[in-house]
Amino acid sequence: MTTAITEIPGFVAGTWDIDPTHSEVGFSVRHMGGISKVKGRFTAFTGTVTTTDDLATSGVEVAVELDSIHTGNPDRDGHLKTADFFEVEKYPTMTYKATGVTRDGDDYVLNGELTLKDVTKAVPVTFEFNGFAADAYGGTRIGIEGKAHINRKDFGVNFAGVQNNVVLVGDKVEISLDIEAVLRQG
Repeated sequence: MTTAITEIPGFVAGTWDIDPTHSEVGFSVRHMGGISKVKGRFTAFTGTVTTTDDLATSGVEVAVELDSIHTGNPDRDGHLKTADFFEVEKYPTMTYKATGVTRDGDDYVLNGELTLKDVTKAVPVTFEFNGFAADAYGGTRIGIEGKAHINRKDFGVNFAGVQNNVVLVGDKVEISLDIEAVLRQG
């Protein structure tokens, strides 16, 4: 039996503003031929979540400031901002727009498009609702966790660094989202 979004305890339809102080947009990619992963996150992003009684019309819009990348290594962060990777002076923002939600077993899937370096491709995001809750300030919040996978080269991120015959950066990137958003009042 599938659960409709309206059957989630505390369901509220509306437009929700992502709270960046309680949310994270992260990624991981294989390093050194796959022996480990480099993980990072973006610290500046905005967005909205729209919940409706009809899953097909629920959605998400997010804009991520690529200059806000943080991997814990300032030299690497600086390199990721160059033309080898994100080219942030020319392409400062990565966006995602989902215009519908479907079910996949116990999970939900955002059907949307990711735009990075002026390349737009369909990227499904598998996610789960963590629930709806009242906050201490009279507002209502929603929690969502999700994952997506992309091939960085599909978006023009073509760095091909090799050291000692070992590829430094893998092609497959996992994007992870941990989102808390606040219901707009009025």
